[in-house]
Amino acid sequence: MNINKGILIAIAILVLAGGYIFYQGTQNQGSPAPAVTDSSPTASPAESTGSGATAAVKEFNVTGSSFKFDPATITVSQGDTVKINFRNTAGTHDFSLDDFNVKTKVLKADETETVEFVADKAGTFEYFCSVGNHRSLGMVGKLVVE
Repeated sequence: MNINKGILIAIAILVLAGGYIFYQGTQNQGSPAPAVTDSSPTASPAESTGSGATAAVKEFNVTGSSFKFDPATITVSQGDTVKINFRNTAGTHDFSLDDFNVKTKVLKADETETVEFVADKAGTFEYFCSVGNHRSLGMVGKLVVE
């Protein structure tokens, strides 16, 4: 009788743990994939939004090096989903875009992180490296949303 009770308790714990892991996975579905496969800026259409309209996904490969970003200007349309594959090539840098609440972790040389957001407001916005005084040393770029 005790063995059956122990097995039932173990199964219940596994089911609860599996449910928790599944729930956490569904909460993080908006997280971007970390892989980068191409080094040139690309743009591709997104899946249908359900209203018959299609939103554009614009993907850019941005590199950070000694106090500069390449490209230094990114232009998208308002409403586009923007995917930034940020690759640090030297030192330690991050990619920060406060106006859209976007920020990578601080990356070491040859590390990459991808961030994604919707450009839901028009204007010109500054992206920058928030490490130390890198921003004041000129490590900035512009996101233009038309």
